[in-house]
Amino acid sequence: MRKYLTILLACIIALSISACGLLPEKIDETASWPAGKLYREAKEELNSGNYEKAVEYFEKLEARYPFGIYAQQAQMDIAYAYYRQNEQAQALAAAERFIKLHPNHPNIDYMYYLKGLINFNDRLGLLNFAFRQDLSERDPKAAQDAFDAFKVLVTRYPDSVYAKDAMLRMKYLVTMLAKYEIHVAKYYYRRGAYLAAANRAQRTIKNYPESHVVEEALYIMAQSYKKLGLYDLSADAERVFKQNYPDSKIPYGAADKKSDPWWQFW
Repeated sequence: MRKYLTILLACIIALSISACGLLPEKIDETASWPAGKLYREAKEELNSGNYEKAVEYFEKLEARYPFGIYAQQAQMDIAYAYYRQNEQAQALAAAERFIKLHPNHPNIDYMYYLKGLINFNDRLGLLNFAFRQDLSERDPKAAQDAFDAFKVLVTRYPDSVYAKDAMLRMKYLVTMLAKYEIHVAKYYYRRGAYLAAANRAQRTIKNYPESHVVEEALYIMAQSYKKLGLYDLSADAERVFKQNYPDSKIPYGAADKKSDPWWQFW
């Protein structure tokens, strides 16, 4: 009896496996869609905020019709969809791929603008000051990359509809990057790395001469050189500091007072 039950069970399992194999696979509803319909559906998903589905449709469109009129637009929309989905790495990869493949595309200015926006909205880089995070532990690469992308846009395509906004963002980024440099210079000074502090301050002045942080940079240079015993260099920096900022709020000499470090006054 047990033998017959074992055979029956084996037959049931075999039939079940066969039945599974006979079931139809999931049908891709887009398989018969022409390029125009696939693009319209993808665009509708994008406009509705269904970014994952939009990317899926755009990728199918690009794969099926790589040389069609919609392929390049699909590539641009994929980058934008990833950007709206807060998928920074994928968005950057898609934007850079488009720029590399289509450097003469009539809408290439938009892709540089989008590339700038992706980096500009890197919250780990751009909101550090707002949340009082220690910038000496952060890499300002995203801010620099955003600035570089916007710079290409306004330099090569000054008449672009995105140029004005890019310029405003560049001004903000210059301030951000200059503040980062001066923050690092103060970080070095507090830890007694006076040569590093002086060099960082000097780099700040060289790279961001129009920034208001030049005042602090000159002061750091003067105090750092004094600590290093380079009195001639310290005197030069002090002279330029006092000449350009006679009404400075930084109390000169406070850097030597351990109880009242000068950076607390600024």
